[in-house]
Amino acid sequence: MSESSVSPLSFSAALTVSFDEAVARTREAFAAQGFGVLTEIDVTATLRTKIGAEIEDILILGACHPTFAHRALQSTRAVALMMPCNVVVRRDPEDEGHVVVEALNPAMMVDFAGDGDDAGLAEVAADAASRVAAAVAALAGA
Repeated sequence: MSESSVSPLSFSAALTVSFDEAVARTREAFAAQGFGVLTEIDVTATLRTKIGAEIEDILILGACHPTFAHRALQSTRAVALMMPCNVVVRRDPEDEGHVVVEALNPAMMVDFAGDGDDAGLAEVAADAASRVAAAVAALAGA
């Protein structure tokens, strides 16, 4: 069983699949909405290597939709500070049978970078948020 939730900060889904399966499904769901993964940070491996810490599986995918990125940058270059959109895939430390996928809500761009063309930024943020929400909802529905 999968479930999803929405907050001003993020869209999330809890999946009952393996971590690797959750990562693969996340990539597919975001690709179906026009996003590519530009960066990948294996938080677990990094903390293990750098400081010897052991934590559950956490992977950060930097997702980008080129059209939305271009439109947002036309409003204000400051929005680049929020790019790419972070999508976190992490094993639930309290329930090893669940993997949580959380994606930053692009609507936050408007509050963060409101010094540009606010109407243009609000429009692209809403468009991007609807695509991110659709990707996460697809994960919850799978």
